[in-house]
This record gives sequence, C-alpha cells and structure tokens, in this order.
Amino acid sequence: DISSLKYVICGAAPISPEVFRRFQETTGAHILEGYGLTEGTLSSSANPMDGEKRLGSVGIRSPYQQMKCVILDANGHYERDCDYDEVGVIAIKGPNVFMGYKQESANDGLFVDGWFLTGDLARQDSDGYFWMPGRAKDLIIRGGNNIDPKGIEDVLTEHPAVELAAAVGQPDSYAGELPCAFVSLDEDFKLAADDASLEALAEELQAFAKERVSERAAAPVHVAILDEMPLTAVGKIFKPSLVAMAIERVLGEALQPLDANLSLSVVNDKRLGMLATVGNLGDSEADRERVRAVLDKFTVKYELAA
Repeated sequence: DISSLKYVICGAAPISPEVFRRFQETTGAHILEGYGLTEGTLSSSANPMDGEKRLGSVGIRSPYQQMKCVILDANGHYERDCDYDEVGVIAIKGPNVFMGYKQESANDGLFVDGWFLTGDLARQDSDGYFWMPGRAKDLIIRGGNNIDPKGIEDVLTEHPAVELAAAVGQPDSYAGELPCAFVSLDEDFKLAADDASLEALAEELQAFAKERVSERAAAPVHVAILDEMPLTAVGKIFKPSLVAMAIERVLGEALQPLDANLSLSVVNDKRLGMLATVGNLGDSEADRERVRAVLDKFTVKYELAA
C-alpha cells in the first residue's frame, strides 16, 4: 500500500517523458526532478512541491542557496554571468557548499568569489527554472552510475588496430545512457580492411574492451569504426558529433519498425542541447502519436517536423 506516497525526488540522470508519465500513473505520486552534487550537500535545485513542475527542468534553486549559470573563457576562468536562456556552467554558493577538496591542487580554479563552479552545464529561464542540456564533466551516466569515458578509451587504444578512441553515452530507454565507443584505425589496419573485416574487428574491439574495463557497467554496448575521427581545430576529439551519431543510430533503430521512410537528424542546439528532428511523417495524427510514444521512452529532446 503506497497510497500515502505523495512525492518522489528524481536526480542523478534525466528521466524520459514516458517513464515520468507511467510512474505517476502507476503510483499516484508526483515526481520532482532536481539537481545536486556531493560538493553541494546533495541538493541544489528541484521542482517545487506546491508550485509549477516543468518536465525536463531540474527546477528552481533551493532556499538559502544561490545558483546561477556563468560563462568561462578558454582557460576555464570566470568571464561573466549568463543571460536568461544562455547555456553556461552552473555555479552555486551557500551554507551547503563545501569548503574545498582536501588536496589543495584540486581546488585550482574551482571557486570564484565564493561561488563553486560545478562543471555541469545549464540554462536558467526567466522564471528561475534551470534546464540542463549536457555536462561539461564528460561523464556517461548509466542508471545514475557515473562512468568515466577515459577508462574505456584507454583500454581501446591498447589494441594494436586502434589509433584514436572516444567513448560517449548513447540513449537507452531503461538506463538513460549506455556507453558506446568510436574508434579510428591505425593506417596499416585501415589499408588492409574491407567491409567484412571491419565488421569483425568492431565485434573484436567490443569484446576486447569488455574483458579489460575496470567495471562491467563501463563495457561499451556498441563499437563503431570511423574513417576519420571528428577533431576540433586544435586536434581534440569533437565528442558532440559522436553523441549525435549515437543518438541518430539508436533512435533510428527504434523508429524503423514504424515507417522506413521517416527521416531523422540530430543537431547540437545551443539552447536545448542535442535535438532530434523527425520528418516525412505525413498528415496522420495517429502516426505522429506513434512516433511520440517511441521517442518519449528516451531522454533526448525532439521535435516533429511539419
């Protein structure tokens, strides 16, 4: 008997609209999405119990604690506060915020005039609600479990065929995210490879990583071999492109049984984060509802083209 249960707080990872809806219908309890971290004593913001709850938002700041979004320069130094709906790094300040790490070297650049720079990205709307389009801390969050992609990448680059490796989170309807990996090959392997051998090598790399990663949850569920790894102007791997590829593959597979003619594109929107757009829907509202039912199982923001 859970009839006395009125509210449930959800954090650690985004919740999909479908899970949100089904949980509330099944339990009768209201879900309050929120945001917090250990350095801020668990909670820094949440949707209000008695006020408006905005699905996908992590709510408004907690009482007695300040919270804002700031712009940092290329060296990670404070530049200015964000405008409304401008994405920046979350900064928090208040009696719940810790004094700093025990290792002094870890505190360099973490505090600006008493504000702690969390490394997480968000935007604040004009009503004070915070929305998180992504994370500056490059973590994969599998069911609330933080996975450092570096551990996956370091393992894959130990394989003689791999030149570069990058791990990102791909959307999952149950866990929120699952780790997947992209690799580019050493030139000698690239020249000798054909389609069949590439497919076999991808499976070999997935098994190679599974055997060697430090925890089972970090084993990549998919490994893709790229002709060229996307790089920034200074030669760093550009992960937003890889995240978009992973989202397009997963959502494309989920939508395939509905209609093979549907089009799907994924872009990194400056305000919303990763945004999937589905086209070739036709005029049937029933068809659009079927598409929504599939996409609502994931935490990826989406829009249906007219």
